Amino acid sequence: MYLICGEALYDVFIDPNASGNSTMMSLSAKAGGSPHNVAIGLARLGCPVALATEIATDTLGRSLEARLRAEGVDCRVLRATAKATPLAMVDVDAAGVPRYAFHGLDSVLFHPDPAAINPLWKSIHGVHVGSIPIVSKQSSAMLLELIKGVPQRVITSFDPNVRLAFEPDAERWCSAVEAFRRHSNLIKVSEEDLAVLSGSSVGAHRDVADRVDADAVAARWLTGRCSLVVVTRGSGGASLYSSRAGKVDIPAIKVVVADTVGAGDSFQAAMLAWLEEKHAAGPAELANLSSDQLKAMGSFAAHAAAETCRHRGPEFPYRKALRIHD
Repeated sequence: MYLICGEALYDVFIDPNASGNSTMMSLSAKAGGSPHNVAIGLARLGCPVALATEIATDTLGRSLEARLRAEGVDCRVLRATAKATPLAMVDVDAAGVPRYAFHGLDSVLFHPDPAAINPLWKSIHGVHVGSIPIVSKQSSAMLLELIKGVPQRVITSFDPNVRLAFEPDAERWCSAVEAFRRHSNLIKVSEEDLAVLSGSSVGAHRDVADRVDADAVAARWLTGRCSLVVVTRGSGGASLYSSRAGKVDIPAIKVVVADTVGAGDSFQAAMLAWLEEKHAAGPAELANLSSDQLKAMGSFAAHAAAETCRHRGPEFPYRKALRIHD
């Protein structure tokens, strides 16, 4: 089972057909949050998965928990809270790229209660962290201790998923990423996140590659515990950097894009699912993947991300939709 730690919320979208002359604005909401998305993505790909977060007892929170249970996510380490369910207001540009404004996340707990998690360690073979929890005043230190202390057989994966709309201090993100990446076996990071972490301002996606030396970052991160760094580039595909097999480039899958919300989470979930299916969800097995295996894993993940891009809002493929891409 994978243990995913982090936020569950609702992504709120403005109706793209709304008239600017109206005094009313139509909104739609979909369950989201990067770690929540990874958990749902894994469950749909047939992997046992648990989510550690706080879920509110309000109407939106009850709906979130009901959906998690319906999707098959293990809810034994959820915490109930009387706080309001957090929201992310999503503004999608003409290319389908989202911008976020977060509400209600400041006081949420994203780490599991040790008393609840200790009985489950025998069944946990992977822990995934990232995004807002790594800069959370309430949970970042607890999550760092969690991944520092995982058993040697347990794989740790990390996705910075920088959200300046939540925490605008880029230096704080840089410090958190440095701390977490040192205890991670697998790191997935977007090119846009690398631009923020390197001090570059993020403009149009096509310009990001000119400002970020991903090869140099991967070489620096491939030390100690880390044996695989994955850099995603949206329509530019992805590159997998292995301490054993070197660099493997994965082309993007051509698709009509509704938006890219959740695409990176879908990519992450698909990589973890592939590792489990191939009996490679462990630190030693990950480190020993060949270039052909990395290419197969990257291609599988790229197809999963492309399926998500076909939909408005975070929507994740079921395993049967990806059978042809095994």
